[in-house]
Amino acid sequence: MSNEETFIDILRHDTAHVLAMAVQELFPDTQVTIGPVIENGFYYDFDRKEPFTEKDLGTIEKKMKEIVNRNEKTSFKVMSREDAIKLFSDKGENYKVEIIKDLPESEKLKVYYHGEWFDLCKGPHLESTGKIGKAFKLTKVAGAYWRGDSNNPMLQRIYGTAWETQDDLENYLNLLKEAEKRDHRKLGKELDLFHFQEEAPGSVFWHAKGWTLFRTLIDYMRKRQEEAGYEEINTPDIMDKSLWERSGHLEKFGDNMFTTEAREERVYALKPMNCPGCVQVYKQGLKSYRDLPLRVAEFGKVHRYEPSGALHGLMRVRAFTQDDAHIFCTEDQITEESKKVCDLVLSIYKDFGFENVSIKFSDRPEKRVGNDDVWDKSEAALREAMEATGLEYTLNPGEGAFYGPKLEFILKDAIGREWQCGTLQVDLNLPERLGGHYVAEDGQKHNPVMLHRALFGSLERFTGILIEHYAGNLPLWLAPTQAVVAPITSDINEYAERVYLSLKNNGIRVEKDLRNEKISYKIRENSLKKIPFQLILGKNEMEDKTVTLREFGNDNQEKIKFEKLNDFFQKKCMMPFHQ
Repeated sequence: MSNEETFIDILRHDTAHVLAMAVQELFPDTQVTIGPVIENGFYYDFDRKEPFTEKDLGTIEKKMKEIVNRNEKTSFKVMSREDAIKLFSDKGENYKVEIIKDLPESEKLKVYYHGEWFDLCKGPHLESTGKIGKAFKLTKVAGAYWRGDSNNPMLQRIYGTAWETQDDLENYLNLLKEAEKRDHRKLGKELDLFHFQEEAPGSVFWHAKGWTLFRTLIDYMRKRQEEAGYEEINTPDIMDKSLWERSGHLEKFGDNMFTTEAREERVYALKPMNCPGCVQVYKQGLKSYRDLPLRVAEFGKVHRYEPSGALHGLMRVRAFTQDDAHIFCTEDQITEESKKVCDLVLSIYKDFGFENVSIKFSDRPEKRVGNDDVWDKSEAALREAMEATGLEYTLNPGEGAFYGPKLEFILKDAIGREWQCGTLQVDLNLPERLGGHYVAEDGQKHNPVMLHRALFGSLERFTGILIEHYAGNLPLWLAPTQAVVAPITSDINEYAERVYLSLKNNGIRVEKDLRNEKISYKIRENSLKKIPFQLILGKNEMEDKTVTLREFGNDNQEKIKFEKLNDFFQKKCMMPFHQ
């Protein structure tokens, strides 16, 4: 972590404390709980009988600025467990007492003071509240269960952001406004793409247009994978829990898995990952070193439990589709296969308009399977592969998958936000655990290396990212509706039908707008739907056998001969392929 990052984190942590101070000065009966630093800001959770309102946020902010102006000095005391419990008990802070009791007895406890107000905290903090400055803003209130458990009390979470300068704050707030305009949940509703409802939390109800977009992504990826030598399979969504025990998923990932008991009293699990099923396909029939590398792809639906408070539109769901692939290869083939994956993923991102891509190398996590010798070998192989590509990357310590190290591909969108999408993971553990092997040149059985690879990651999430990146104005080849035919008057409807059918029969995703409305109304309505092309037809167009093209976002119109219309759209609507 750089010094700049360290300072901004400390500043935000101090601001979270000042938020808690302000709340308790204004509303003395409120209990405080936790207030961590998060990306671009902080939050603090409170237990208060009355709900906070938007008006309250303004009042709290004003009080925070008063506390900054008071320039309260910061100090800390190291306390024994007993003294800390008594201190917070006397103040009526039951949540803090619970936190202290759950900490290891050997842990030294620090209590930080800002003037007379205090909080349990590891620190560090700035010298005084005045050092924070006034470049902060409270952004919203949300509900949050104590310790993320729905069996615990519901708390109120106040979010805020803090920066070193007012300019930085203004830039960030402008970014938030722009992000709000691009919110995929709002655009998904406006463009009739998808919806969510309580009967299926974290699962998407795709509407016809959204499903068209989703299938277009799969069609594109299927073509790219076929060209790259992948074969496609499909494996069951529900499998006996014994498979997940052998793979290690149940032990390491069990809290995030959905299980069910069938009538024959066996316990089954909805798959949270596709890899164990893929190994079962690999195991059918004897494999030789001559069969490797074997590249196997699957658009597999997986299910993972996410707390209801963490669900967020398409970005965080419980049921999603992965563009998974698993490459079975020898250790000597890791470098070449990893390089091919990197080339493929960067080419694919370019096709979707993402050219600013960074890569992180994530090594062994604390919670993992396999011995250290295997991990040493896996990490060395992936590092060698990265060096061979010549691509720059940064280290992300301890963030590997539980079965192997990985690369993470981070996209930067149109307004500068970063999204982690694709991954490449080297796995020397799973094939051995599940009995996958091949016959090597020496005639002996060996376990293959398994490269786990997802390029979109989750198709649902990638769809959300695309909608926000393009603000709903998707490239023509991706747009669910590529064109709409709009006659000016009803006596042009017959000609409009001919134009519509001609395009439709040539694979263009076209609609017709034959409503008895003024053409200005139709143009405005279809522009709100962000349809890339409107084909305006009047008496002159019918007589000349032409079409007037109106492109979304372009005030200029162009006339084109009806006979050339299909060629125009065929070229425009082609899937891009950056090789």
